[in-house]
Parts: sequence; C-alpha cells; structure tokens
Amino acid sequence: MTDTTVVQIVLSALLVVGKVAGPILITSLSVGLLVSLIQSVTQVQEMSLVFVPKVAAVALVIVIGGHWMLGQMIGFTDQLYAMIPRLVSSGT
Repeated sequence: MTDTTVVQIVLSALLVVGKVAGPILITSLSVGLLVSLIQSVTQVQEMSLVFVPKVAAVALVIVIGGHWMLGQMIGFTDQLYAMIPRLVSSGT
C-alpha cells in the first residue's frame, strides 16, 4: 500500500463523512439561527426553546435521509472491502 493509496482512501472517507453529516449539520445550524432570531426579537431567553426544535429537525432529517446516508456508508465500506486484495498484493 503506497502513500497515494492511503491519501485517496482518507480523502474518500472525508468526502463520505461530509456528505452524510452535512444535511444534519446544516439543518441544526439553520434551526438554531432561526430560533435565536425569534428569541432575540421576542426577548424570551429559554434554553429549551433552542434544544427541542433542533432535536426535532435533526430527527426529521434522519428519518427522511437516513436511508440515503446508510447507503452512502455501506457503499464506501463495500469499496474498502473490495480494495483489500489489491492493497495486500501490492504490498509484497
């Protein structure tokens, strides 16, 4: 296994992590921003008002996109397992 192969595997892993975590993080960020704007306008400073909508929105994103996220992770894992014979034979 060469340095280039390791870098390609790490780059692919980071790309999959970004694709899978991106929708969750963007949803959490946008809901948190929206709730904080509403809190600053209404001057209601309650911590549970931020937490509950974020949890609900993230749960909704996972319910809607969970199948796709799982498919991305399984596809990446299958690619890694398929690469094992080639990686082992190139090391000798």
